[in-house]
Amino acid sequence: MRNHEVTDRQRLLDEKGNIREPGWARSQVWTYSRADVKAPDFRIKEWDYYVVVHDGRLNGTESFAAAFTISDNGYVGLQSVSLLRLDEGAEWEHTETVLNSFPMGKMNLPSSSREGDVIYRDNRLKMRFHKESGKRRIQCRFEQFCDKKPLAADITLLEPEMDTMVIATPWDKNGAFYYNQKINCMKASGKIRFDGKDYVFDPENDYGTLDWGRGVWTYDNTWYWGNGNATVEGHTFGFNIGYGFGNTKKATENILFVDGVGHKLDDVDFGIPEDYDRMKMDGPDYMAPWRMASSDGRFEMTFMPVLDRCAKLDFLVIVSDQHQVFGRLSGKAVLDDGQVIELKDVLCFAEKVHNRY
Repeated sequence: MRNHEVTDRQRLLDEKGNIREPGWARSQVWTYSRADVKAPDFRIKEWDYYVVVHDGRLNGTESFAAAFTISDNGYVGLQSVSLLRLDEGAEWEHTETVLNSFPMGKMNLPSSSREGDVIYRDNRLKMRFHKESGKRRIQCRFEQFCDKKPLAADITLLEPEMDTMVIATPWDKNGAFYYNQKINCMKASGKIRFDGKDYVFDPENDYGTLDWGRGVWTYDNTWYWGNGNATVEGHTFGFNIGYGFGNTKKATENILFVDGVGHKLDDVDFGIPEDYDRMKMDGPDYMAPWRMASSDGRFEMTFMPVLDRCAKLDFLVIVSDQHQVFGRLSGKAVLDDGQVIELKDVLCFAEKVHNRY
């Protein structure tokens, strides 16, 4: 059954390290434990990633976004912070990353998103993701973030009782799996301070998303992911779309959220345009309009890019080619009962990432 919803609480992995019941859920019904993983520590990948977006068009201010990552990817830890300015004609972004050799579980990332703090500290970066009842707090101090200037952030995300997107999918290889949760629609307040300027989040209009992941991946992967939140005619709206994360015969991670209730979608194609204007084809034109479409006709969108946060690393064994594109989404989304939600210029992001690691 496609989009098999799992409701029974159970251990994620069986005695061979494979997912017991692949599918999707509205909460973390699966229990993850590193002790159940049947793979070397250097192959286990664990991360918490937050992205928070401010749409300045809604209150006459500058549009911006920020992202925060704490991760233990086995033989490398990757801790990063991004700040992006998203007004057309004044686009700017900077990402600063700290790499750690062979953390392999020593960072002690929690086995559930429901409890526990995620903390990273060194002489240059101090970052903490704190969970308490009904809210999450992101605290960060990054020395010499850009042009030798520090960045400081203190952001609170309100997390009421609501549906989330949780997926557990296998890769076509024994012992490899993807266990992931996206928590959308968390209202954001607080600020970032950088270069003498405060970037202030407005809790009336601004939202954050958590991407929480644990798993064992195959070596060479390409994935697509898009996410966004907005207030639409007085209702809280969010979406998550993506593919490339293992074998999705049992479920996709495509879903709509309205006022905390999830509405499941089937496959979504991102419609990234190829660039036919160049003399030599060298891949997609990420800054041209994307035409997103779902196989069930319930997500039909035009995505107009504003900024491509691109990064390419090549260390022979570790290769990463990332395009996280921020832009504005317009079109229609259809809920389970047939109600149509019209979107107009919702500030969000969509990405294509190719990794060998």
